[in-house]
Amino acid sequence: MGKFKEALKDFQQVKKICPNDPDATKKLKECEKAVMKLKFEEAIAVPESERHSVADSIDYHSIEVEPQYSGAKIEGDVVTLDFVKKMMDDFKNQKCLHKRYAFQIVLQTREMLQSQPSLVDINVPDGSHFTVCGDVHGQFYDLINIFELNGLPSEENPYLFNGDFVDRGSFSVEVILTLFAFKCMCPSAIYLARGNHESKSMNKIYGFEGEVRSKLSETFVELFAEVFCCLPLAHVINEKVFVVHGGLFSVDGVKLSDIRAIDRFCEPPEEGLMCELLWSDPQPFPGRGPSKRGVGLSFGADVTRKFLQDNNLDLVVRSHEVKDEGYEIEHDGKLITVFSAPNYCDQMGNKGAFICFEAPDLKPNIVTFSAMPHPDVKPMAYANNFLRMFQ
Repeated sequence: MGKFKEALKDFQQVKKICPNDPDATKKLKECEKAVMKLKFEEAIAVPESERHSVADSIDYHSIEVEPQYSGAKIEGDVVTLDFVKKMMDDFKNQKCLHKRYAFQIVLQTREMLQSQPSLVDINVPDGSHFTVCGDVHGQFYDLINIFELNGLPSEENPYLFNGDFVDRGSFSVEVILTLFAFKCMCPSAIYLARGNHESKSMNKIYGFEGEVRSKLSETFVELFAEVFCCLPLAHVINEKVFVVHGGLFSVDGVKLSDIRAIDRFCEPPEEGLMCELLWSDPQPFPGRGPSKRGVGLSFGADVTRKFLQDNNLDLVVRSHEVKDEGYEIEHDGKLITVFSAPNYCDQMGNKGAFICFEAPDLKPNIVTFSAMPHPDVKPMAYANNFLRMFQ
């Protein structure tokens, strides 16, 4: 989980026990390099109090678009459906979006997200429907398939993407720019929640940072980190369905008002409500237990039931875990996991899924789908060298 200093102690211990093991030697050296890099970054880092927003230093209007650029273009300040369709077609053909338009999309999205609360209320009128998707993880060609199966995001066909848009899959830039472009086109067509992978530490290890640096620039690395800190942490649909990336809490009695009160404009902490929202997982037995991830916790059906009762809710929808069928219903039907990255990392063989809710009853209709072919760029192609040794 990016804790290289702790990992270094473990590798040093392994090396003592197996001094002639070439694999242990290699991993120890790579871990030492990672720790040295980390120390260097810490040494040159600007103190929090002196940091300035990189977004405030960017004027996308002043960036020239070369005459030979033939890709998607935004005319003026308005992102249109025609632009988004052209951009997606370009991405399908592995063409890049001009940095001027990429800056425009990301900056406009940041402005919208900044004004949203940490817990967003969504109202779905009677007779209307609403779709919730789970982790996409940089699988752009599967994202396109979701839109082909279920329609493009619009005011009449709204979506919530429930975190982990990026990392692992090697088309994360295409995914995030597509989701952000739809947000710019029509804010009520698409809602975006933060996942545990919308953070600097995860992006540094699992590929998004390297991909952004390769396809865009260093400035975009900082900009995306800022925008991810603006993403809301959870959503409530019609005061009945609680949607969050990870799960519930280490203490009883947490109210929706407590979630609304979270100051989310930061990198995720390693404990507390914000951490647990992003990292926790359900368990099949009652009570609470340690997390298999080393962050957050595991929680049972009794914890889910109590949270729903305390907040007059009917259902928890969360993501965060790969499932063979793309979804799993647990905790006496009160909790659904939805995961939208089929054949995760090109090796899990799982289906993807999304959930359609129709008001007023909000009964979940789960749609599953299989993975789509994609260009020959392997998952984790841009990931941290140390992590790739474990693939």
